[in-house]
Amino acid sequence: MAREEGSNESGGRERRGRRERREEREDRDNEFIDKLVHINRVAKVVKGGRRFGFAALVVVGDQRGRVGYGHGKAREVPEAIRKATDEAKKSMIRVPLKDGRTIHHEVRGHHGAGKVIVRPAPAGTGVIAGGPARAVFEALGVGDVVSKSLGTSNPYNLVRAVFNALENQQSPRMVAQRRGRSVTEIIARREGQKGEQASA
Repeated sequence: MAREEGSNESGGRERRGRRERREEREDRDNEFIDKLVHINRVAKVVKGGRRFGFAALVVVGDQRGRVGYGHGKAREVPEAIRKATDEAKKSMIRVPLKDGRTIHHEVRGHHGAGKVIVRPAPAGTGVIAGGPARAVFEALGVGDVVSKSLGTSNPYNLVRAVFNALENQQSPRMVAQRRGRSVTEIIARREGQKGEQASA
């Protein structure tokens, strides 16, 4: 009898543990927003004819400086989106933001024929960017930014080019650590350079 009670208790604990883990996973998923950037119908030619499927490109972010993208293929659209979302969550990067609303400095990114310029903007500017790039910035949580695409309009290469630019983004703290200087010194030097450019 004692053994049965013990097994019931351990079974109850196990179920509670599983339920808590599932709730934790759901909470973690709820903090992310996902944006469907592009969906494409693809065909595979087989012996009996063509087999159609779908390819999805999804961007996922927490709107607090973390963002990722993923690509998924499946026979049905929802399954392709689910695969892409899972891949995006696995490949997330952290981007340093200035005041939680814009990037620290101008940066260029490229991937294949995709080329982009991303610039910080003053408060109230909003997100000035095309479709795929806009999805990345909204998922990242950037409120003020200016972006210009200079190359292909292919959404896959454009998203990868934006991520290449964001990966090269550095905060004054990161620069100070690398150079062995203080953050205030780096900021003062940057402000001095801006003043010289304005006077020139």
